[in-house]
Amino acid sequence: MADIATAVRQLLTAAPEKALPMTYQQVAASLGLTPPGTIQRVAQALEQLMRDDAASRQPFIAALVVSRRGENMPAAGFFELAVALGRFPADPRQHAEAYRTEYRQALVSRVNA
Repeated sequence: MADIATAVRQLLTAAPEKALPMTYQQVAASLGLTPPGTIQRVAQALEQLMRDDAASRQPFIAALVVSRRGENMPAAGFFELAVALGRFPADPRQHAEAYRTEYRQALVSRVNA
């Protein structure tokens, strides 16, 4: 999993801003992952990146990956882990704004990486 997490971080750091956010499926395809379980492996890698980023007090680079293009929001697991890591408020009504802030911070931090 660490190898996939490292590859996901490199992919998101190198991606042009206009290509972001990426969907879980786009990340899987970009990394050449094949079924079964491609989306699950991407999700697990993103969760590892969130834990790493929380530990190093960095914005969640995982915020640059969304469930579907039209929604432009990560899957529920992103929000659950963000709350568990103490980075997002427990109130789901505040998640969208917290996510938008995290997304902007992640864009800035990857430029400075």
